[in-house]
Amino acid sequence: MEQLVGEFDALLRRQGDIDAIFELGDPELAAELGANLEALDEGLRELEIRLLLAGDVDPLNAIISINSGAGGTESQDWSEMLLRMYLRYAEKQGYETQIVDILPGEEAGVKNVTFVVSGLHAYGYLKAEQGVHRLVRISPFDAAKRRHTSFSSVSVTPEIDDSIDIEINEADLRIDTYRSSGAGGQHVNTTDSAVRITHLPSGIVVACQNERSQHKNRHTAMKLLRSKMYEMELEKRRKEAEKNQASKMEISFGSQIRSYVLAPYRLVKDHRTDHETSNVDAVLDGDLVPFIKEYLMSRVGS
Repeated sequence: MEQLVGEFDALLRRQGDIDAIFELGDPELAAELGANLEALDEGLRELEIRLLLAGDVDPLNAIISINSGAGGTESQDWSEMLLRMYLRYAEKQGYETQIVDILPGEEAGVKNVTFVVSGLHAYGYLKAEQGVHRLVRISPFDAAKRRHTSFSSVSVTPEIDDSIDIEINEADLRIDTYRSSGAGGQHVNTTDSAVRITHLPSGIVVACQNERSQHKNRHTAMKLLRSKMYEMELEKRRKEAEKNQASKMEISFGSQIRSYVLAPYRLVKDHRTDHETSNVDAVLDGDLVPFIKEYLMSRVGS
């Protein structure tokens, strides 16, 4: 709250500067006046977006899981492209990232990957990315150079800290250890340090393999489990409040929230807000802020 109030006070001071410049009536200061007005407008828009992040878990870190749809190597490559896109977005926003579980594809890409994005309001912003993402392109894996459509699903949950009580009965857990399947050096790949935890009553499965220590991997996996269980409880409440809402979408055509078209034309379009851009390369390089802002603004009053 102190940060928000500080930003608002800074905008008020900028408005005062604009009033002072305007009162001078000096034509030579017209350019400075215009620049200050643009900065004030942008600052107000940014603050408006921040004020939309009023949910209890919006300020928390985000846990993102990307899962490939049908299509083998093609969809697995698309999942890896999405992974890079989110890692670049996080880097540009000053967030930290940590891949905690990854299953590489046989030929290229990843079958599934889970990573944590750490920073203020990481979940509040990245919750806009939950859903199915569709890619249309000339496949680099097709010798005939035909156009292919691929799908990957993105799941976003808040990383729940110890201040939120989630009761987990140890008797309900099945804990398996195994060797890491991803890159991580000889110590990671030659010991059974990776941990997979299955919550038997709910069927939730989480895994962590990025640390050398089995103890550390178990600790991280438990954090993932707590977050998944919290999200499951929220989902139950949403379903009770919205009994007529459509059931969960499949990772297939017609269920996507956003399409990324590389051929025969170039376009990224969000099907929830109709926001679109032809600068596909920028989006795949992490320029997601316009799409996230449009999504958050569309949620006002909903």
